[in-house]
This record gives sequence, structure tokens and C-alpha cells, in this order.
Amino acid sequence: MKFEKKRLEMSTSINKQPTSLESGRQWNHTSQGHDNPVFDTPRSRKVSATSDHSDMGPVRKKSILHNNSSTDLGRHIGDERSKKTSVTESVHSRARFSDIEEENRSWWYSFCLKCRSKESHPSWRPSFWSKACPYPFCPTYRQFSRIVAISLIGLLAWGIVYSVIGDTAAPGGQLFQLIFLSIAAHFGGWLMTLTTLPALIGMLAVGLLFGNVGLVEFDDSFAEVTKVLREIALVIILTRAGLDLDPQALKKLKFTVLKLGVGPWLIEAAVITVMSRFLLQLPWDWSMLLGSIVAAVSPAVVVPCLFRLRRKGYGVAKGIPTLIIAVAGIDDALSVAGFGIIRSIMFSNDTLLMQILQGPICVIGGIGFGILWGAISSVAPERYDPFVVPLRIIMLLSGGLIAVMGSEVIGYSGAGPLGCVAAAFVSLCFWTKQGWEVEDNPAAIAFEIFWMIFEPILFGVTGAQVKFSELSPDVVSIGLGCLVGGIVLRICGTALLGIGCRLNLKEKFFVGIAWMSKATVQAALGPIPLSLVGTNADTTEYANKVLMVCVLSIILTAPTGATLITIFGPRLLTKTKIPHIPEGWRRSHRPSIRDISIIDEDEERTDSSIEQSNGNGIGKMTSQTKLDV
Repeated sequence: MKFEKKRLEMSTSINKQPTSLESGRQWNHTSQGHDNPVFDTPRSRKVSATSDHSDMGPVRKKSILHNNSSTDLGRHIGDERSKKTSVTESVHSRARFSDIEEENRSWWYSFCLKCRSKESHPSWRPSFWSKACPYPFCPTYRQFSRIVAISLIGLLAWGIVYSVIGDTAAPGGQLFQLIFLSIAAHFGGWLMTLTTLPALIGMLAVGLLFGNVGLVEFDDSFAEVTKVLREIALVIILTRAGLDLDPQALKKLKFTVLKLGVGPWLIEAAVITVMSRFLLQLPWDWSMLLGSIVAAVSPAVVVPCLFRLRRKGYGVAKGIPTLIIAVAGIDDALSVAGFGIIRSIMFSNDTLLMQILQGPICVIGGIGFGILWGAISSVAPERYDPFVVPLRIIMLLSGGLIAVMGSEVIGYSGAGPLGCVAAAFVSLCFWTKQGWEVEDNPAAIAFEIFWMIFEPILFGVTGAQVKFSELSPDVVSIGLGCLVGGIVLRICGTALLGIGCRLNLKEKFFVGIAWMSKATVQAALGPIPLSLVGTNADTTEYANKVLMVCVLSIILTAPTGATLITIFGPRLLTKTKIPHIPEGWRRSHRPSIRDISIIDEDEERTDSSIEQSNGNGIGKMTSQTKLDV
């Protein structure tokens, strides 16, 4: 009897004490089968209408052994294990319910969520704002107040300009039309970015729409203003091209960059020249002028796409993003320099000997000016000057402007663009030696901001100059055929010239596809011949054909190139580890060339071998530990 009583007490004490498997968690057996509050899921957990626990709040799923009334210790432990399993099950159910909520969202909610992002820093807002303007259907109070402030500043600035200039800034005036077109182009570019396509396509589309429906009409009195704006945009493009040429990357890939930078450019320029001569009936000088413009590659199209691929680790081991960007900068310099030289010869009244010497003089003079101005920018201002950043930016911008505009005045317009690119690159080389990092270069960031301002102006004005009523279907179809022929032969030429460049066949074709995109140089240079021809009917027809083909090249290749890069990048490039992107003030939501870096292939292999050896070592240690146990 005593033995039975002692045994009953031991059994009771065992039932009261928590087991080691529960890690100190107390049992809570009730008639309803509710679990410990530690395991309760969030209040967002959905509860069935037929559940017994709807009045008790969200609870965890019952164990399959709950209804067994036995108090046997083995069954008790089995019930305990089933409860532990249901913890994982509750996690999966939580994710499942979140997926259901994600799927049940309307397209309008998803669209608004994509248009707006939550503020990363705390902000003040009125108490009624959340109810009156729910997120994400309405902007946050910070975004709304920012829009109001910018609108007020713009309105006051327009009032000041109108009071000084007069009717040209009034509604219907030329300056007012330019401001209206630029704001609308910026909005159209933002809408286009929601589709992951480049913003410049939306800006160009807005210009085409406004110019052909009569909302914008620039007359000859405003032609000089648009010409100056186009030249400023060209200086920004060329300066960014020079600042984006990483000296260390070029040193690693110098032969590859030169071979793939000059060779495919010459192939496409030659193909466009020959096809436009015999199909578009352009003279040889106009055909060469068109070929030099169309052969340029636009970094504004390829950079956002390469940024997304680089972030996922595609092609970074061999420096493919850096190679594409470096060649794009070289192509831009070649196109602008070639255009300037050909234009100087076409519209020059000098002797034949001076026209022949135009090319060498422009090349030597442009590069010499760039080296000289870059060296001056490295010593003035002094590197520790507290105002060194704004002074260097102004030095670089003023040097580029005087190079481009001054070379036109003296009759050697081909020298200015080369001098602009060379000055930016030489300055970057000196600044990196003085402590500025390539990835955190304040001058590159400043010119990126300048480009954000002038990009809608450039593409909006270029689109507004194209009139659909004046287009010939034959010119459009033949122009598209010339563009397709030049692109296809350039891709094939890139694959052939890429032999011996450490790239496999898939990577060569991807590089060729990336270089088919055109936008910035074509928009900057395409309208210039039309402003130079005067009233001659034949030359005006040639200039209109050049402008039409340039606009067609943007419409055809910019969206197609961006789409093909996004589609074929993961299929043609090798995915490696994702390089570390340093945090800092430079990193913004806008993908930039500065965000694309190069990783040496030997480094990648060394890191992989180290990781593999570490993994093998850990595996051996684990197996040895198991044996010891």
C-alpha cells in the first residue's frame, strides 16, 4: 500500500514538472486544448468561422494526440513533440496567409505601391492625414509638402522671369512652352520607369506628342536658345563619359577596350554610311555624317539594366559591365569627334589642304587641351581647400563648355568634344591619386544631377522637332532597314573581334546586344545639321532625313536594347557572388555608372577556392565531432 502511494506521488510530480524537451515551458492542458501563449500567432492570423476558438482569439492548431485522454508519460512526450512540430507549421501558415493577402491585392493597390515608397526616416504629419490620405493610394505628408514647396518655388521663379523678360515667358510664349514641355517630359519619363524601361523613351514620346498636336511650336527666333541648351547637354554627356572611365579597369582591359571600342564602331558607321548612300540617296558627306552619329552607344539606356544584372551577380567576374560602359564612353567620344570633323569639312570655306588637315588638328588639339585642363584642375584649387568640391565641378563644367563652344567659333568643332572627354578623364586620374575614390566621386554625382535637369529638355525638344506630317513612309521603312542592318553586322563583328578577349561566345553576343542601344548622342547631334543648312531645299531634305533616322534609332533601339539586356543577361552571363556595395551618401535610388564595378576573375577563383577549403574543413571537423560523440 505504501509502495502504491509512493508510486502515485512520483507519477504526479513527473506530470507537474516540465520536461527537458520543453526547455522550461509549462504545460497548459485545458479542456479546450489552448496552447501556451508563447506559441500564439499574430492577431493577423485568420480564424475559421466554424472554429471553437473564434471567441478566444488566434490559437495554434491542435495536436492530433490531444483527444487521447491517456496520461501515460510516453503519450505525454509524443503530444509534446507534436506541439513542437506545430510551431513550424504556424510559421508556414503565417507565410501562407501573407501570400493570400498579397494575391488578393488589387492591381490599383500594387500600382500605387510601386509608385511610392515609404519614408526611411521619421517624419511629422497631421493627425488627420492617415485617414484623409491613406497609404499607398495617396502620397505621404512629406512627399505632398515637398511637391507643394517645389511648385511654389517654380511658380515664383516663373513670375520673376516673366517680370524681367516679358511676353516670351507668358503662356503661349516660347520660353513658357519650353518649361511646360520639360516638366511634361520629366513626368512622362517617370511613368516609363514604372515599366522598367528607360525614362528617355517617355520623354521623347512626350516631345513627339506635343510637337504634333500643336501644344509646342518653336519658331526660328528660339532656335539659338535650343541650340545652346543642346550644347550644354552635350557637354554634360561627354563629361560624364570621361568621368565614368575607370582608370584601373581600363588598365586591366586596355587592349580589349580599344579593340572592342573602335572596331564595332567603325563597322556600324561604315554600314550605315554605305546603306544610306545607296538607299536613302544621301551624298557621301551626309552619309558619313549620319554614320558617325548612329554608331554611338547610349550609357543612359544600358546602365540601369546593367545595374540590375550586376546586383544579381551576372557577369561581374570578368568585368563585363565595366567593359560595356568603357566602350560606350569611347564610342560617344568617337561619334562626337567624327561628327565635328565631318561637319567642319562640310560647312567650311577653307582650301582643300586645310580641310584635309582638319582631322589631325582636331584630334591633337582636343586631346592636348584636355590634358592641359585636367592637369590645371588637379592643382587649382588646392586639394585641402574647403571649397574644393564646388570649385572642381565648376572648373570641369566651364572647361567643357569653352572647349565645345569655342571650337565652333574658331572653325574646329571636332576638337571640342575630344577635349571635353579628355579633360574629365585626366582630372579623374589626378583626383584619384589625391584621395578621391572612383565610386565616391563628387564631380560625377554633380554631373549626374545636371543630367537629370537637362535630360527631359534634350529629349523633349528633339521629339518636338519631328513632324509626322512631313515624314515619308519610304524614308521611314528604308531608315529602319539601315538601322537593323547596321546593328546585326555590329553584333557579328563584335563576336569576331572578341576572339582572344577572355569572353566566351555567349558573353560576346551579350556585349554586342548591349551596344545596340542608342539615345543621348543621337538626340544631341541629330537636330544640329537642320539648324546649319539655311534655306537650301536639297540640304534641308538631307538634314530632315538625318534627323528622322536619329529619332528612329532611339525609338527602335532604346526599348529593344533594354528589354534584350534584361532577358538575355541571366541566360548568357555567368552568375557569381554578389560584390559588396559600400553604404554611403553616394548610393541613391537612381542606378548609375558609379554603381558598377569590376571584380578580377583570379580574385573570384581564389575566393571560391578559399570558401570551398573552409567548407571542407568545417565538414571534416563536424564528422570528427560526430565520431568523438
